[in-house]
Amino acid sequence: MRTTESSRVRRFAIAALLVLAWACSASEQGADGKTVPRLAFVTNGVASFWVIAEKGARAAGKATGTKVSVHMPAEGIADQKRILEDLVTRRIDGIAVSPIDPANQTELLNATAARTNLITHDSDAPDSKRVCYIGMDNYAAGRSCGQLVKEALPDGGQVFLFIGRLEQDNARRRRQGVIDELLARSHDPARYDPPGQPLVGESYTILGTLTDQFDRAVGKANAEDALSKHPEVDALVGLFAYNPPLCLAALEQAGKLGEIVVIGFDEADETLRGIQDGTVYGTVVQDPYQYGYRSIAVLAALARGDRTLLPASGFIDIPARQIRAAEVDAFWADLRAKTDGR
Repeated sequence: MRTTESSRVRRFAIAALLVLAWACSASEQGADGKTVPRLAFVTNGVASFWVIAEKGARAAGKATGTKVSVHMPAEGIADQKRILEDLVTRRIDGIAVSPIDPANQTELLNATAARTNLITHDSDAPDSKRVCYIGMDNYAAGRSCGQLVKEALPDGGQVFLFIGRLEQDNARRRRQGVIDELLARSHDPARYDPPGQPLVGESYTILGTLTDQFDRAVGKANAEDALSKHPEVDALVGLFAYNPPLCLAALEQAGKLGEIVVIGFDEADETLRGIQDGTVYGTVVQDPYQYGYRSIAVLAALARGDRTLLPASGFIDIPARQIRAAEVDAFWADLRAKTDGR
């Protein structure tokens, strides 16, 4: 009898502790006694780009009186799936995510949206039930990158493209924008040229597109391979933040630094330094700080029942910019000021 009673007491105590743990994870109280929303910012990988976005997300957390966690999946789509499922289990009040493979994550994203406020940033999942997308028009940004290539090679040339992966909506659109600009095509974000065969235009030829799945060693090897197999190449275009620095490293190793044009995307320190010293012609930059800040600001409002920050279009546009030698010093100074001297 004693054993049975003791077992019941233990079971009751365990159940009480579980309920208490759930309650603590479900909400937190501020100094004024009000519930503090808990929000999550989820990236699509690990990169310096996301370090800048994290600064913005945490700054917005302070400004809105919310608790913010930042998650950077290091192991691809399975890791991102685990993170989202864990956040839902913890009853988080809102999630901003950059989907790795939106076409194959729709079910996961819809399940997440059914349990909490969900928005996308950087890369959209337009077929999902996310509330809105915060970022830029990646197709337009790709065409802007193509314009830099045309400036650097006004008489035409042979171009190689490097990118992390093409499963992401932003990556596919960005690459297509570059291609369509160089081949003087009409505006069509839905167009898609599969990688594999060279694409030949009147003045420019895209020799190929190489992906690395966020593996830096593969990314550098891709650049080395392109230089080895295509000595006639005139320009290397890196479309993810880490790609231009890897192209620069491959060129330096081959003794061709400064001989072949490099065009970048995003604002890695090595890319900006390359613009300063003339080894990079220019780069198209996003505003990852604002991606983080605006994502948390929108989620904070939604958590408190305020939908006034949501545009009717479902798209909060943070336009891209071209950075050349004339703009790089001012841009880098502003970036450092925003990120506490990074």
